[in-house]
Amino acid sequence: MAIRIRLTRGGRKKRPFYRVVATNSTSPRDGRFLEILGTYDPLKDPAEFKINKDKLDKWLSRGAEPSNTVKSLLLKAASS
Repeated sequence: MAIRIRLTRGGRKKRPFYRVVATNSTSPRDGRFLEILGTYDPLKDPAEFKINKDKLDKWLSRGAEPSNTVKSLLLKAASS
């Protein structure tokens, strides 16, 4: 079972809001997940990205791989 750290969409039409979750790689995008790690709100200016570092480190140490989008958000958060 491969674990991925990826975004799941919430919010209403034209008003997206995302959660950063750890989930099984075969689960659907908005399906079952193991744990919520943080949030991402692209509509705020500047975009708001919050993540719990302890939970993120726990899942990364267990072998979870971040998706390309989450990886780029983590890099932007680390540089700012």
